[in-house]
Amino acid sequence: MRIGASDAELVPGHRTPGASPQPTCMILEDQMLIALSLEAYLEEIGFGACETFASSAEALEWLGSCTPTVAILDFSLTDGPCTTLARTLRERGVPFVIYSGHRRDTAPPELRDVPWLSKPCDRPALLAALTRVAPGLAGADLLRAA
Repeated sequence: MRIGASDAELVPGHRTPGASPQPTCMILEDQMLIALSLEAYLEEIGFGACETFASSAEALEWLGSCTPTVAILDFSLTDGPCTTLARTLRERGVPFVIYSGHRRDTAPPELRDVPWLSKPCDRPALLAALTRVAPGLAGADLLRAA
């Protein structure tokens, strides 16, 4: 938390007009160690904030008032597959990748065109997938730790 920051600046996913904020990432992962590892890596390379959820329901509630720059979704969450959430992200124009232990061929047709990373994957592969779906990240100086 920054001293003197306005309430709006402290809301994850909030974008102040005219500001050039660091990118934010929504992570959907029901395994805490994997979620913490993803958060640590993304913050290390320059993401401003990461919001992590174990269920689509929690993430959908958060999306009611916030918009991340990009999202990383595990296919299988505590409340089932991420398909409803993926549909919502598409409708909102939020790019995302799937990071899952499930094989791509088990995914419903609506997710077959989404970049699919198998767990585990190395950090450069994750960053490459994120910048492929959100080209604006390439100019966001996210290569400090890549």
